[in-house]
Formats: sequence, structure tokens, C-alpha cells
Amino acid sequence: MINKVVASAAEAVADIHDGASLAVGGFGLCGIPVALIEALHQGGATELETVSNNCGVDDWGLGILLKDGRIRRTISSYVGENKEFARQYLSGELEVVLTPQGTLAEKLRAGGAGIPAFYTPAGVGTQVSDGGLPQKYDADGNVAVASAPKEVRSFHGADYVLEEALAPDFGLVHAWKGDRHGNLVFHATAMNFNPLCAMAGRITIAEVEELVEPGELEPEHVHVPGIFVQRVVLSPQVEKRIEKRTVAVPAAPSNAPEQAGA
Repeated sequence: MINKVVASAAEAVADIHDGASLAVGGFGLCGIPVALIEALHQGGATELETVSNNCGVDDWGLGILLKDGRIRRTISSYVGENKEFARQYLSGELEVVLTPQGTLAEKLRAGGAGIPAFYTPAGVGTQVSDGGLPQKYDADGNVAVASAPKEVRSFHGADYVLEEALAPDFGLVHAWKGDRHGNLVFHATAMNFNPLCAMAGRITIAEVEELVEPGELEPEHVHVPGIFVQRVVLSPQVEKRIEKRTVAVPAAPSNAPEQAGA
């Protein structure tokens, strides 16, 4: 078996070229491949097309590429929490293809499984199927690019819209554990879109918190087999941010006297 470990994140992303398409794992700030994104930012690639549930926040995740104008087009299901994203979209600097979240997941899964397209009920009767959804504005706020209508067919009395699969040039993912053959294990909710992006990328690069030797991972615990992964880089101390921290307020102590029992 091939040893897929590379020495650094910079080496792992060195061949990501201008104009490349990237499937990037994560959900919000959970499970995002921070080390790979930072290395890509340092590498200088531009005119990128990203496929990701969201585009990070203003100063973290894909947001650092967005802030520097490195992303030309993004396919996402959620675009909140990022003021720079909104500014670029509304000013005509960024093309945005909004996609229902489940459809986005299936587009990636289908791409990894070699399925070119599929039918889904999500979006039927809306601009998702009918077309006309603004994807890019011009500098004056007019719609420069709108989504095209998609094929709709009826199966067993219900309508479904045809969606094409996604198979980007590269997949960038974050895993809890990985071995030298590229087998990956994800931790809890950090799994999210990572397995799908790993499957979809033509060349998939995984940053792992812990690198183990082949055979140490129990086969039934492997979430993504190494056949989908071309490169593995050890990133043991990546920063993990919390997008919105919510804490409980301690209850005020009661000063009421205790009631004597009956």
C-alpha cells in the first residue's frame, strides 16, 4: 500500500492552481480544514471555486480566502455570519450558487460514487427548479447571472428536479484520526460534510489530528476508506473556534427560609 503522508500542509496543497475547484469540509466552524486553508492562503492561488456548506466567517476558515478576493465562485447552502461575503455578492465581485443543504450533500456523495445526476423533490416549484435565482450581480446591483431552469419529471405522481453531481478538482477535509494509507475517522459532529467532500474530490487532502499506523484503526470504525484519499498531513494542534458561544447563567441563590416538613 502507498504511504500517503506528506511533510507539511504547504506541500500538500502546493499543486492547487489558479481557477481550481475545491470541496471543503466543515459546518460553520466545526470540522473545517484550518491548516490546509491557511497553507492555501499562503500559497497564493486565486480565482478559486469552492463547494462548501458555508464560507467561513470574516476572519476564519474560507473567510480568509474570501477576504483577499481569492474566491471567484462558491456553491453553498448557507451564507450567513459573513459580512464580507454579503458585500462581495451584492457588489458583483462573487458568484454564489445557493443550493438546498440536502441537495448539496447528495451532489457531493453522487460525485464520489460516480453517479452523474439524480432526481430530488427539494426545490420543486421554486427558483431552484424554475430558474431565475440571482447568482451574480453587476456593479449597479442588476442581476448579471441567473440560474437556469432545470429538468422536472414526475415519478409516481410527484414532481422531482434533476440535479447534477459535483466532482471538484480537490477535496480538503479535517479528520480526527488517519493512517498512512489514508483511512479516516471523524469525531462526533466534526464529521458533517467531511466524508462527502473526501469522496467527491478528484484529489483529496486530509489533515488529521492524530496519525496512526496501518492496522491500528478498526475497520468498522473507518468513516472514509483510503481509496478516496490521496494525501494525509499531520496537524495536531489546529485552533478550534466556537462560532457562537452560549453559556447558562447560574441560578441566583434563594434566600427564602426552609419550610419545616409536615
